[in-house]
Amino acid sequence: MKHVIAGIVAHVDAGKTTLSEAMLYQTGEVRKLGRVDNGDAFLDPDDLEKKRGITIFSHQANLTFQNLNLTLLDTPGHVDFASQTEQVLSVLDYAILVVSATDGVQGYTRTLWRLLERYQVPTFIFVNKMDVPGAQRETIVAELQRELAPGALAFGETLTPETEEEVAMQDNDVLANYLETGELADDTVRQLIQTRTVFPVFFGAALKLEGVSELLSGIEKWANEAPANSEFGAKVFKISRDEKGERLTWLRVTGGTLHPKDIILGGQKVNQLRAYNGVKSTTQTEVVAGGVTTIPGLHDTYPGQGIGAATDEAAPTLQPVLTYSFDPKGHDIHECLTILRELEDEDPQLHVTWQEQLQEIQVQIMGEIQLEVLKQLLLDRYQLDVDFGEGNILYKETIADTVEGVGHFEPLRHYAEVHLLLEPLSAGSGLVYDTNCSLEMLTHNWQQQVISNLKAKTQLGVLTGSPITDMKITLVGGRSHIKHTEGGDFREATWRALRQGLMMLKQRGKAVLLEPWYRFRLEVSQDQVGRAMNDIQRMSGTFETPDATDDNAKAVITGVAPVAEIQHYAQEVAAYTHGKGQLECLVDGYRPAHNAETVVTEMAYDPVADLANTPGSVFCAHGAGYPVAWDEVLSAAHVPYLN
Repeated sequence: MKHVIAGIVAHVDAGKTTLSEAMLYQTGEVRKLGRVDNGDAFLDPDDLEKKRGITIFSHQANLTFQNLNLTLLDTPGHVDFASQTEQVLSVLDYAILVVSATDGVQGYTRTLWRLLERYQVPTFIFVNKMDVPGAQRETIVAELQRELAPGALAFGETLTPETEEEVAMQDNDVLANYLETGELADDTVRQLIQTRTVFPVFFGAALKLEGVSELLSGIEKWANEAPANSEFGAKVFKISRDEKGERLTWLRVTGGTLHPKDIILGGQKVNQLRAYNGVKSTTQTEVVAGGVTTIPGLHDTYPGQGIGAATDEAAPTLQPVLTYSFDPKGHDIHECLTILRELEDEDPQLHVTWQEQLQEIQVQIMGEIQLEVLKQLLLDRYQLDVDFGEGNILYKETIADTVEGVGHFEPLRHYAEVHLLLEPLSAGSGLVYDTNCSLEMLTHNWQQQVISNLKAKTQLGVLTGSPITDMKITLVGGRSHIKHTEGGDFREATWRALRQGLMMLKQRGKAVLLEPWYRFRLEVSQDQVGRAMNDIQRMSGTFETPDATDDNAKAVITGVAPVAEIQHYAQEVAAYTHGKGQLECLVDGYRPAHNAETVVTEMAYDPVADLANTPGSVFCAHGAGYPVAWDEVLSAAHVPYLN
């Protein structure tokens, strides 16, 4: 049989879980059609999901239809849990994007589409709720082509001549051959779908089981099975815990075959292989390339990790933008930290940090719904009744110029000097590390030590002590001592070199504070447009010319605004529109802070007083080490300034 792994993705309330249930029911995998609102959906088994009526965690189901063996991965639909969805995308053969006929393409739909494009996932589109009066196929397809891709084309059980021509028109070479022969081979259509040139669109009403068989038939006919590699490889896409609390690593085998008792990850034994179907599991004797399995008991695995011949995925696009202080409410703070670390292990985008000076835990999350779920999860799973302080914006820092930073660490019987070139990168680039240092100056081992030390902890900026991003850090020089240098010396010198360079840029006015921005969509009545535009300008946002909706009494305003300003604006919209207005916000990355001076002043961060991240160096004279301030390091350095 053709084995395909497909993930279902959608904006919340589009009917994603309902479609999953319908597919399972239609293929005989479940005897009863579960309902999200009844709390008995096969792929929403967690108590939290039942209480809230939304998918919070990704789940797996397996079904067969004709010649198709389909592994189905259901993903969360709420934007606050988008990181769980992104983790799954890297292991998919295909995605099924569910769009509501009543709501059309929404903001989060566009975010999902960008993620599918980033991970190059071929996509089938299912337009749900077609039983609602007024739903028109032609109108919906036109919107999909306008908002997502021109290759979104309505497919039926067979391709009509008109559809064949539309498919051929998506590729010049295919069109030329089609015009010459008058034929369009099925394999050609499959290839166009595989390369994300064509996106088959199917229609139905999942709650009434309408259009579900057509979708399954479409996947069975038009999907390709992934080619198998002979060399063993696997990719991790999820970490969870079973009902006994045992740690589970979910992965897809990308090549070769995996067996129980195999040794992977430099010495860890595969104790067992499990195939999950909802909450139930069976053991497997082997998993071949293309299969999904779960291994209990592995440690130090993480979503996006490549095993064997598979490589690690790049850092996820979706990152938290809010930070909250943790209130243990009388519980032991260190016990709470251990538990939060366990939850962070399951969801790496739940960043947990321990503030030593404040003796306080802080968590970084996507939004308030995620915070509510986290509180309930701590209560239900660990019996911890806790709270969180008021949320704050998660700032970041970057640079606007190039500089060479120098760090020197030479207390008695220790020695290391490091020179780092810091260069600005475009927004969203993250941190990039490189070396451009001769082996005569520093051996390969010491150079690797420098790069490892840069990655060893979250490196902070010097304006507010926020994490740095969007820069390239290159090792360009340094010096060791044949007798006195130890690995820890290069750690100290590396961190000091980075901070010293950042201090020099701050002195030049080239250190930049970044803040998260939302891309928003605001729908109000025509007579409220003026008020809305004034509010957006007041919040330091920008917007495009408002568009009138099909209902001429309403207008749609789209644009961007700082999260700090617009995060609570939804309540204001509800008040002045009497509940008829609608605000939708999605994270749109980081940009320079709109009120950087005010934030820096209010946070009053002193980079020199931050002893764990000091920009100064230590030199040695007359048998004793002595400190040198960051702005005097260059004149004292042993290696000449290189840039």
